[in-house]
Amino acid sequence: MKLRTFRRTAANLSAVLCAIAALVMPAAASAQTLQLTQSNATVLRGGINADTNFSSDVLLATRASSDATYVRRIIVKFDTQNPISANASIASAALTLTVAGGNPESRAIAAYRIAESYDHPEATWNQRKTSTTWSTAGADLAEQHGTATVTAIVGSRVTFDVTDLVQAAVNGNFGSSRYTRIALLDTGSSSKESYKEYYSDEAADVTVRPTLTVTLGSVPQPPPPVPTVTGSLRVLQWNLHHGVGTDGKYDIDRIATWMAKMQPDVITLNEVEKFTGWGNEDQPARYKAMLEAKTGKKWYSVFAQEFGNWTSRGKGSQILSIYPLESVDMVKISYERVISMARIVVNGRTISILTTHFDPESPSRRYTQALETIRWAANFPENRILTGDLNAWPDQSSLQEIYKTYADSWTVASGLGTATSFVGNSPFGATKKGRIDYVLYSKQASNLIGKRSHVYDTRDANGVMPSDHRPVLTTFEVR
Repeated sequence: MKLRTFRRTAANLSAVLCAIAALVMPAAASAQTLQLTQSNATVLRGGINADTNFSSDVLLATRASSDATYVRRIIVKFDTQNPISANASIASAALTLTVAGGNPESRAIAAYRIAESYDHPEATWNQRKTSTTWSTAGADLAEQHGTATVTAIVGSRVTFDVTDLVQAAVNGNFGSSRYTRIALLDTGSSSKESYKEYYSDEAADVTVRPTLTVTLGSVPQPPPPVPTVTGSLRVLQWNLHHGVGTDGKYDIDRIATWMAKMQPDVITLNEVEKFTGWGNEDQPARYKAMLEAKTGKKWYSVFAQEFGNWTSRGKGSQILSIYPLESVDMVKISYERVISMARIVVNGRTISILTTHFDPESPSRRYTQALETIRWAANFPENRILTGDLNAWPDQSSLQEIYKTYADSWTVASGLGTATSFVGNSPFGATKKGRIDYVLYSKQASNLIGKRSHVYDTRDANGVMPSDHRPVLTTFEVR
């Protein structure tokens, strides 16, 4: 069988681009900073307010609610066309709002590019200008560009790094207009405590109005932060059941809260949804954003659509890491399943992280998928870690085949007396009705030592779990 692959090698691409830049780029210009304060900001509200324009309000607001009438999101538009030359080099760009009040709960606010233009005095939840509706009510949201945590401390500043967005806008990547358009929304769970207020363009004090600060010129940037080397690596595997808990409620914020609480370094996830009926949102982007907000760390991510349509919406698997991804790769295997890989460096050692999700019904299909997984994984350097919802107990043929090449970290930890779970977890280490979620590592991985594993009890006071699977986390020593 021929496997269909996709590969992006960050290190090689970076080397080529740097070589080209050295040949064709002129000497760096002196930095120039512009303060853009005309934001054309307004609030969009749904429900009974869906056709009302709020551009004259003295305050802006964000709020997450299951009732559309109470949802509030902000849209802003800055002129980055007239004061900035086309294709100018953008060293940095930051959008800043000043908090004017609100309820006390700290919230993560996400910044998205708005894909279509809008008229400030006419924009509503339903339409972007007179007689022209949004393609999707509440603004046509494109890719996400950063998040920020907002408190209710009056006068505190909230800043979003939108350098990449402004550079793309200035380059004309979004059509003839080179304006920068941004939507700000609370992507967390519904809560009346999520309400936050910000000063608008109408504020008497000009210093608290929304501002886009753009620095032009080639300014040397520091390299991305590299996590402190500890000699250990905590790998978390979890099937998220589309974001729906055992209470039947969709709530990915409670999932992200649990993930942050478990303090992993690498996370592999199954049944992550991208713009489907499960929440109809970009879950991969939101998980990354929420982890950054909840942990205060930079996270790197790759998402693989489960049916091999790499750029399409749908269910898939995600790898998240606090270590930069040196390269990523993905392949479609039999019976509409995929494997994805991300390579990281920990303690000076190359580690290939692979994750997959086997067929839930057929042992023979799983056996075929296991053979394909073993064969494809062999293309990548040691040290290799293989994770996923393999939908099979350890005694099934698919796992027995994998065990020829890979060690089961839970079994290793059990032998060391360091496999732990909770009272009532039966069979011991079960992640669903049995043990079907795995963190495995190659028997040839000389720099990886499995030290301990833990299956978490994620039930709340009412016995509700945020997913129908339990997470399993393994700690490795990286030598």
